[in-house]
Amino acid sequence: MPANAALFPPIQLEAANIGTDLDQRIASQPWNDIGAALHAGGCALIPSLFDAQEAQRLAELYDDDSLFRSRIVMARHNFGMGEYKYFRYPLPAPIQALRSAFYPHLAPLANHWNAMMDIGVRYPATHAEFVRRCNDAGQVRPTPLLLRYEAGDYNCLHQDLYGEHVFPLQVAILLSEPGRDFTGGEFVLTEQRPRMQSRPEVVPLRQGDAVVFAVSQRPVQGARGPGHVYRVNLRHGVSRLRSGRRHTLGIIFHDAA
Repeated sequence: MPANAALFPPIQLEAANIGTDLDQRIASQPWNDIGAALHAGGCALIPSLFDAQEAQRLAELYDDDSLFRSRIVMARHNFGMGEYKYFRYPLPAPIQALRSAFYPHLAPLANHWNAMMDIGVRYPATHAEFVRRCNDAGQVRPTPLLLRYEAGDYNCLHQDLYGEHVFPLQVAILLSEPGRDFTGGEFVLTEQRPRMQSRPEVVPLRQGDAVVFAVSQRPVQGARGPGHVYRVNLRHGVSRLRSGRRHTLGIIFHDAA
């Protein structure tokens, strides 16, 4: 049976009160402004999605190996330094809620982008439908993850592509407080436009903030008029930590093969 999230009830945690109103929190965000920021620069900041206590509880999930399907040590794969763990199905309730609540607000922009770039793929209205599409293609492993960095660790620029079916937007949520829990460790995006040098962007995150960003590419309006659209490639990473420990929650909407 495919590991479809919709087939399993959410895990009930002691921290089950984390984000019990996540649907409302996410629905109440200024989505027109978020969409405009994504369209203009490939990323958008959502401040204070979680409070400090909720962020800390989510970070503490890292130590419960029963919640995860695998642990990746970045240095072994030349991904950087540090480590991360992929959650297993059934996902913890807050992680499932984040996937389900964010997706319907992002799918219309994803469809608009594909239309602009003359890509035939369109995304269904609900995340459960999209996961079913992934499962039918053999992409059955969940991709939400927790990342942990120590002093000296970093994450090389990369794209989170796990199979044929890719949702073009994802979310990262910082669970630690810069300046208190760690120094350095900035979230970095780079954008490569055709025949131009790469454009870097550092996103200033505080504990509990979320950033929505393009997974691999987005459309950009060309200078020759409305009909001239070209694709730019994006990568993201984390700069080297100078001190402390940093936890991040990553919400990726497609499953892995």
